[in-house]
Amino acid sequence: MEQQEIVLCASSAYDKKFYLNQIFQGLPQSVKDELKIMCVLFTEDVGGILTLVYNEDGELEFRTSADEGDYLYDEIGSVLKVKELQVSKAELLDSLQIFYRVIILGEFEEE
Repeated sequence: MEQQEIVLCASSAYDKKFYLNQIFQGLPQSVKDELKIMCVLFTEDVGGILTLVYNEDGELEFRTSADEGDYLYDEIGSVLKVKELQVSKAELLDSLQIFYRVIILGEFEEE
């Protein structure tokens, strides 16, 4: 079965909105809150749009983008902030990948 990319959540500095994909409404409220805080603070800090996407391999990726004329978007800052979040939120991100693979994809890890 071929996998496709699925958006977990996104935040935009332009319209000041946060989006959580409906298929992840079953996540604990504390996890949803942490995702919202993380994403909104990211876009408030560097600008643009942050999207967390599960790629075809089930790995969670950070994707950033900005409108073409957005001269306030901090491209270098966005790369540094992503690396910082990957370290500081490693446990959350690992848990979200396991959740996706087991609950959404139906994979089971064998010990």
